[in-house]
Amino acid sequence: MRPQNAAVVADVPARPFVPGPPGTHITIRGLTKYFAGWPLYEDFDLDIPKGRIVSVFGPNGCGKSTLINMIAGLIPIDGGEILFDGKSLAETRIGYVFQNYREAMFPWMRTIDNIAYPLVLERKSKAEVDRRMEELVASFDVRFDLKRYPYELSGGQQQTASIMRALAPRPEVVFLDEPFSALDYEMTLFIREKLQEVFIQTGTTMLLVSHDLEEAVYLADSILLLTKRPTRIAEIIPYEDPRPRTVATLSEPGFVHTKKRSLEIFQREVRR
Repeated sequence: MRPQNAAVVADVPARPFVPGPPGTHITIRGLTKYFAGWPLYEDFDLDIPKGRIVSVFGPNGCGKSTLINMIAGLIPIDGGEILFDGKSLAETRIGYVFQNYREAMFPWMRTIDNIAYPLVLERKSKAEVDRRMEELVASFDVRFDLKRYPYELSGGQQQTASIMRALAPRPEVVFLDEPFSALDYEMTLFIREKLQEVFIQTGTTMLLVSHDLEEAVYLADSILLLTKRPTRIAEIIPYEDPRPRTVATLSEPGFVHTKKRSLEIFQREVRR
């Protein structure tokens, strides 16, 4: 009989933890999450490779954002285990870019102080903070005034600042929850390219949730396609076109094939 609440799940004996294959960064075993007694994820396993961008795509309501929020520790799980290079979340430095950039920034702090906040929490010296801010400003070619408050900036500028803040502590993993959904197309293209540049420079593991299939494929090294709930892995599709990817990439055979295959799987799952 299927458990009807989280308390029942807690009584189920844990199965032995099985590590992922070589090169795995995030290992998820037996992940279980219930909402109102109904399973969203149940005994879910996943291996996320190190130094790759993985896009998460699937039907509405399958729990794409919930998945990365559970991995990032923002939503509690009802069962299972998640390790980062064999470490717990508490031992891992992460960055997170929220969909709603307006609510993600502290309105009473200047933008530069918002970006620097993770470093202040780490008790970095003023010289270390200033040096890291200079690096980020140069990397993102920032041309707006970071001494202004977030509400004085455009949406694209606020989201740029949010991404800079996520990257400030040099995270091992960056989570991006639909970071382009509230941006206009021009700003989306700009931030896509900046994320690519950061990835090429640092090789940071990234986990991206997107509702836009073109965007999900364009940025990814692999596309994690999910089923309807209770959510399983429909398929993981590798995408290996070289970086940096450009507008020309959108018409390359590898991109066209990967997007077509992803769409076929998505449509199959939606119709089930």
